[in-house]
Amino acid sequence: MELENKVLSKEILYKLYETGKTMSTAESCTSGKIGEVITSVPGASAYYKGGTICYSNFAKTKVLGIDAALIEEKNAVSEEVAIEMVKGIIDLMESDFAIATTGYAGPGADAGIPVGTIWIACGSKDDIRTMKLEGDEGREENLRNATYRAMQMFVAYLEELFPQPSDMADVPKPEAR
Repeated sequence: MELENKVLSKEILYKLYETGKTMSTAESCTSGKIGEVITSVPGASAYYKGGTICYSNFAKTKVLGIDAALIEEKNAVSEEVAIEMVKGIIDLMESDFAIATTGYAGPGADAGIPVGTIWIACGSKDDIRTMKLEGDEGREENLRNATYRAMQMFVAYLEELFPQPSDMADVPKPEAR
């Protein structure tokens, strides 16, 4: 998946570099792997503002401003918390877009949520998409899969926002002289 992640990183570079938009990351279970993939492409400093590894609930509340009552009610591994992580990192880094992950990569989990459950969220403060991954393939594979799927999801989001012309008919033609 390393090559695939680099291809996705280049897609992010093209979309954000062209539009002048910025992004950031808030990672829990992926521990900075998404930020590492994004910054593996030269030029990322033009749009990647930075990221946080908010591995603990303490960090999620203190750094990202997530309400501790939400974590208590829904669990840190929940769609609601992933959404709040996106909003929190966008505020913290003053970026246009963000990717966030929270989950149980293994070997342990709690609160009746199985190992391999990972929530991914991405988008802007007003338009956040989510995805739930399930299934335990071992810690390292769970993390590789979550990183790859987060990158795929964010590229799809950007392509929806900033589509390319589908064919040459959409490209303006020069005026005749």
